[in-house]
Amino acid sequence: MTHESRLHGLAPADAARLLVEAIPYVRRFAGKAIVVKLGGNAIDHRLDQALAQDVLLLKSVGVRCVVVHGGGPQIDATLKAFNIERKFQDGLRVTDEATLEAVRMTLVGKVNRDLVAKINRETDDDPVAVGVSGEDGGLLVARQRDPALGFVGDVDFVRAGILQRLLDEDLVPVVSTVGADRSGQPYNINADAAACAIAAAMAAEKLVYLTAAPGLLADPKDPGSVIGKLTPGEARTMVGRHSVSEGMIPKLTGCIDAVEQGVGSAHILDGRIAHSLLIEMLTESGIGTMIAKDGTK
Repeated sequence: MTHESRLHGLAPADAARLLVEAIPYVRRFAGKAIVVKLGGNAIDHRLDQALAQDVLLLKSVGVRCVVVHGGGPQIDATLKAFNIERKFQDGLRVTDEATLEAVRMTLVGKVNRDLVAKINRETDDDPVAVGVSGEDGGLLVARQRDPALGFVGDVDFVRAGILQRLLDEDLVPVVSTVGADRSGQPYNINADAAACAIAAAMAAEKLVYLTAAPGLLADPKDPGSVIGKLTPGEARTMVGRHSVSEGMIPKLTGCIDAVEQGVGSAHILDGRIAHSLLIEMLTESGIGTMIAKDGTK
């Protein structure tokens, strides 16, 4: 894809202004790793193309991108097709053997392959996106969360060296979050938590959640009440006061944990806005909600 198509629709003066504004951010993030988590509700053909373009442009200026994806709605569709009952407990999918196979089939065999193909279709040269399951090479070592949830796991350890080696080869890892314990038993891992663990293990500069929401809202009923920035302490207070919508809690918790474990900043962005990743990464105004320690810009 040409640079002209990436800037399609902009007047030359506007395109030049955006490029000049991006220069200091390109210098700042060159050589740094970022982890981008794409939620299943934000997966869309047109927006996936925009995300692919964003990732490739960032890669071209030296940013080391890892993409982590969920796939809740897609898993639901698979379960319905196979007439498998959906069960949830405390917001988590109860995962018996049949559900686990549907999760693996959907995340590893369908969603991951589709995202890899979409990124590679946007390249001018050789394909660069590589699909990786958390089971591959023991990337995500899991432990069972609760026997009552079945094969639902938490991340016990991340073999970040696998991702670092792929990045060193100038590739873009696309990670599906099915992990396995040390005996090889697969587990369904919450993608928000997995992205946080990966970002922390890689000492990433940024963790970015692309969601189907404009960011963290001061008033969950008002889409215009986006909170621009919070410290981890302020964000944890919001969770404790139950002033965060249920679906946003895992993402906000992931942001808090990532920053407290050394990630430079964490962001909740509206993945329904085309090129929201570039807007956040390469413009002064940014977009969505940022979780960072005091003094971080």
